[in-house]
Amino acid sequence: MLKLGLLVAAMFLLQAVLSCIQMRHFAKEFTALRRRGKVACGRKAGGFHAGAIVLFLISDDGTIREGKKLVGVTSFARVKPLPGFEGRQIGSLTEADLPKYGKNLRRAILDARDTYNKFVSGEAIPEPPSPFQRAGHALAGIGK
Repeated sequence: MLKLGLLVAAMFLLQAVLSCIQMRHFAKEFTALRRRGKVACGRKAGGFHAGAIVLFLISDDGTIREGKKLVGVTSFARVKPLPGFEGRQIGSLTEADLPKYGKNLRRAILDARDTYNKFVSGEAIPEPPSPFQRAGHALAGIGK
């Protein structure tokens, strides 16, 4: 039983280390884009499916200059280029404009568009719920 506990603790520790490495890589990429100009960010949590984060470097008029994505289920996922959006207006992207990406990547791109449009119009941008809040909402839904 002690060996099992030590194995579980080691797995949690490894996961934490790998997650920190992934977060440092993402922060480095975000900072590099941010130093070059404004950045629109969109995200879609994946749960047991591949989650996605999208970063668009945009000009003052909302034209996309560069795109990057972080897509994956594990902490081994890294930020990669997201080509095909250069020169397009982020505020006017639609579902029809998006290539055949995965569902969560498409939703992250549209979330970046929505976040940009809210920012431009002066609306408050809500924080996404934490995993504990999502679990609480799910449990509250079960009781109904």
